[in-house]
Amino acid sequence: MPLWVAKAVVLAATVALIAIRAPHGQRSRAVKTARSYKGRLETVLLIGAWIGFILPLIWIASPLLSRADYPLHPLPFALGCVLLVLGLWCLQRSHSDLGTNWSITLEVRENHQLIVHGIYARIRHPMYLALWLHSLGQALVLPNWIAGPAYLVSFGLLYLLRVGAEERMLLERFGKQYEDYKARTKRLLPGLW
Repeated sequence: MPLWVAKAVVLAATVALIAIRAPHGQRSRAVKTARSYKGRLETVLLIGAWIGFILPLIWIASPLLSRADYPLHPLPFALGCVLLVLGLWCLQRSHSDLGTNWSITLEVRENHQLIVHGIYARIRHPMYLALWLHSLGQALVLPNWIAGPAYLVSFGLLYLLRVGAEERMLLERFGKQYEDYKARTKRLLPGLW
């Protein structure tokens, strides 16, 4: 299987992710921030995630990382494509359900509401699930030992070091309402975890 196929899929998935996220980011930035929880760690994690997000684009556009290429195999490629599509669907669904309550950093917006409907009825963090699916899919589709897992590793670190702080922020903001919500939902996988 030729590398241009993987490059085309990764580029299409990246463009789709940006197309899904951009209008929601612009709309949510129009709502004032009531309280920011962004600290130094948050900034470092976001920079790391951006680097992991950009490395596959460098692989597409230049031969800089080509020494780490390996043969593209149909089975992981197909599974990766499925995961990318599921991740993009989950990202669209979670952004649509969150509306202006979304922020790329840990922030509470003015008139912030706890969203418990739609995809959030069963999963507390479907946007993180979407990005896990996207990064796993990309790692399978992109046959390069550096660029392939780059976003998976950087996003994985962001998730592991951020999700607890995000849940503390939501608990502080919504109190018992968030405790009750946590009791009836799972973090990422409905009924499992």
